[in-house]
Amino acid sequence: MLLAYETTSMPETIVRHEGEHLYADEPSSQAGRELSAALLRYRRAEQMQEARALETSGLSHTDLKALRYLVQASRDERMVSPKDLTIMLGTSGANVTNIVDRLVSKGYTAREDHPSDRRAHYIVPTTAGMAHVDHAIARHHAAIVAAIDTLTAEQARTATVVIDRIVDLISRVDG
Repeated sequence: MLLAYETTSMPETIVRHEGEHLYADEPSSQAGRELSAALLRYRRAEQMQEARALETSGLSHTDLKALRYLVQASRDERMVSPKDLTIMLGTSGANVTNIVDRLVSKGYTAREDHPSDRRAHYIVPTTAGMAHVDHAIARHHAAIVAAIDTLTAEQARTATVVIDRIVDLISRVDG
């Protein structure tokens, strides 16, 4: 007999595993079904890691995304203007101003004057901002690299072909 607070309801189980469900006919081979299931597990692990990174960072999704862009641009030795950040984030200039203000107030970014245009400035990550991104995300990326490093060259090439094929087909889907 179940108590009032106990549940074995199917809807809860369905919701809990929704991210592992394939909304199409299954692949025809057992190996294909196993690959499909592995890809769905990977997708779920990525989503969970992103949630953990957000929680660890203490930033909103958009603020962390902006900081990540700024850190990567800095590592690539590129300067980012507020307009660049607006385009990268796909948001308004006013929203970018608020994001940058929050990141500056936390000590994660700074505004630097443009060398030739006194009216313009760049947004750059501080050392603290770079460390913050690394702390939130580096272990996740290190785990991916560690897994890849266990593959033979042939396995890595095969995985690359499969993933590229999937990405290509997904990018062509409308709606």
